Amino acid sequence: MDDRHIPSQHDGNAYRLAAPFFNAYLTQVGRGTPGGEYMRRFWHPVAVSAETGATPKSVRVLGEDLIVFRDGKGRPGLVYPRCCHRGADLYYGKIEDEGIRCCYHGWLFDVEGRCLDQPCEPEGGLHKERVRQPWYPVREQYGLVWAYMGPPEKMPLLPRYDVFETRGPGEIIVAEDNGLGSGGDAPGFIAPCNWLQHWENIMDPFHVPILHASFSVSQFVKEMAILPEGDWEYVPLGVRYTGIRQLGGGRALRRVTEVMAPTLRVVASPLLKPGFIDSLGWTLPVDDTHYKIFSVHRTGNPGERRGSLYNGKRWSELTPEEHQAMPGDYEAQVGQGPVTFHSEEHLTTTDKGIGMLRRFLARQIKIVEDGGDPAGVIFDEAQIVVKLEAGNFFFDEAAR
Repeated sequence: MDDRHIPSQHDGNAYRLAAPFFNAYLTQVGRGTPGGEYMRRFWHPVAVSAETGATPKSVRVLGEDLIVFRDGKGRPGLVYPRCCHRGADLYYGKIEDEGIRCCYHGWLFDVEGRCLDQPCEPEGGLHKERVRQPWYPVREQYGLVWAYMGPPEKMPLLPRYDVFETRGPGEIIVAEDNGLGSGGDAPGFIAPCNWLQHWENIMDPFHVPILHASFSVSQFVKEMAILPEGDWEYVPLGVRYTGIRQLGGGRALRRVTEVMAPTLRVVASPLLKPGFIDSLGWTLPVDDTHYKIFSVHRTGNPGERRGSLYNGKRWSELTPEEHQAMPGDYEAQVGQGPVTFHSEEHLTTTDKGIGMLRRFLARQIKIVEDGGDPAGVIFDEAQIVVKLEAGNFFFDEAAR
């Protein structure tokens, strides 16, 4: 009997859709989940240094609500929001030289949660050393405040990156959290979808000539409309894509893009600034259904405005109708839902990089589950500087 499927006029009817599901192993970031425990083995940017001051600020990182502040001596701190005395929110606390004082009964905590004063208790608290406000270690680097939220005995070194270790005359480093790369261009921008929907997009070079170059308006430069030819490869810290664009007249562009553990997006300038990259971004999981991007770039012009233009407008300046008519990364990725249904995807040859990245991530999560150290955690000072290969490299085909 011939059991080949005979096409029917009812094929594809949405009534027969199976119940959708997502890959929780890769997407969940809360404490105790496989992905969350993996994420907690790394340092993550949680705030911009210049915006961390004497007013407590609420932040949400990896599904945890926290308070970031800077004490009167300039030291940054990151603490659990509920005061360990009676649960008052330290968002309403007062910053002093030695730390943050709770508004309810005045308990004072330093940046590492030590209780320094209990003003309502005899002699300022005879047993104050017995309590400690939950806290996380923080460091400052490249204009960002970084936090380590994992097992204390597993705390690695905070990596450095070659792109920022050497700067030209007059160059400075600028740090931002404006969502550039995900569509946003306003400080503090948070995108309402899972972090992986954005991070894996970096390994999707074929969306660029469609979404960014020809679907509505050219959001970058005309050369980005050319379909690339290239391939993906695993590298020690993630996945790298190298694509070649034939520009005509014997000229070509080799464009290299990387993603690195745990959330690093290494994207060459879409305006095709030649040479190695001068910026990096981190796709911080806020929780399972939100993320934000912290970025750092090296520049000789600190007042420059970066990002895509849509008929001369910034993304945040578009009307709802213009967002629909001129979609970008935000619309394409957030439109997949808070956490995309992986069960409904149909990956093809051009999605090879997506599959490779998901497999890489799954392997690293499993390493942590098995008690090992994932790629990207550094314990040796000799390895603290991470070398990057991404960039735009123009060449003459005849001399290739």
